[in-house]
Amino acid sequence: MSQKIATRDAYGEILVELGKTNPRIVVLDADLSKSTKTANFKEVFPERFFNMGVAEADMMGTAAGLAAAGMIPFASTFAIFATGRAYDQLRNSIAYTALNVKIVATHAGITVGEDGGSHQSIEDIAIMRVMPNMTVIVPADGPETKKAVQAAVELEGPVYIRLGRSGVPVLFTEEEPFTLGKGKILREGKDISIIAVGIMVSKALEAAETLSQQGIEARVINLSTIKPLDEDIIIQAARETGGIVTAEEHSIIGGLGGAVSEVTAENCPVPVKRVGVRDTFGESGLPELLLEKYGLTPENIIKAAKEVLQK
Repeated sequence: MSQKIATRDAYGEILVELGKTNPRIVVLDADLSKSTKTANFKEVFPERFFNMGVAEADMMGTAAGLAAAGMIPFASTFAIFATGRAYDQLRNSIAYTALNVKIVATHAGITVGEDGGSHQSIEDIAIMRVMPNMTVIVPADGPETKKAVQAAVELEGPVYIRLGRSGVPVLFTEEEPFTLGKGKILREGKDISIIAVGIMVSKALEAAETLSQQGIEARVINLSTIKPLDEDIIIQAARETGGIVTAEEHSIIGGLGGAVSEVTAENCPVPVKRVGVRDTFGESGLPELLLEKYGLTPENIIKAAKEVLQK
């Protein structure tokens, strides 16, 4: 896990690759194309790129129109703007009509860092997963991001893909299969299950390695598709290991932790401990320091796992 790539960089690369073979793909951005890496697409396909300016609601409405006309629009901006400023258009113009719009939001979570709490989206998964017709994906690394974007193109209907600003460890190869709606066991374990998404997947693997050295074998599951949720892999983990820890760079309310808790409560009640941002806004700071302050480290996962085991 030594090599690090930002998921937004992988997004910029795969957009260009897909654009070469699929003329229906168009890209819209809200004046942040250098940051979201959609500028890569603009350089190669300027006639299929639209800078909508600082007008996110207009961007989503335009994307809906392009989808209705048979195109495959990718609309990108920071997660805080994609899900906050454009909520009405997301709901009524895209999700309600089930139009084929792909919303790829970058700079999600507290690792946006110095931009501060106003720009650190910690509620976007909750907002998007509650919408009917919306598929929600949180890739764990660069290669999985590319696979997720490819899967989004092949799927007819609205998709939300959540990406980050900072580099994250590369966990998968380019050849690693990706199936929409399916979780993946990355490490077997019988004592407890750690279910993670995004940047927390690598931290879950680190935590599991440390737990193993202490005689605790943790199963690690990458649940990159938040919706549709792989309920089977969650129920199996609950039944076979008896306890679950969830880990996400998002509020513990309404995101991965909420989704997993809903499934276990209805199907196989077991102790669940949620590692994530605890009902508070972020603040300006270096990403690694913020992860420590808000409890998003391998050590926090280890602590949660031991608390679950005590139950």
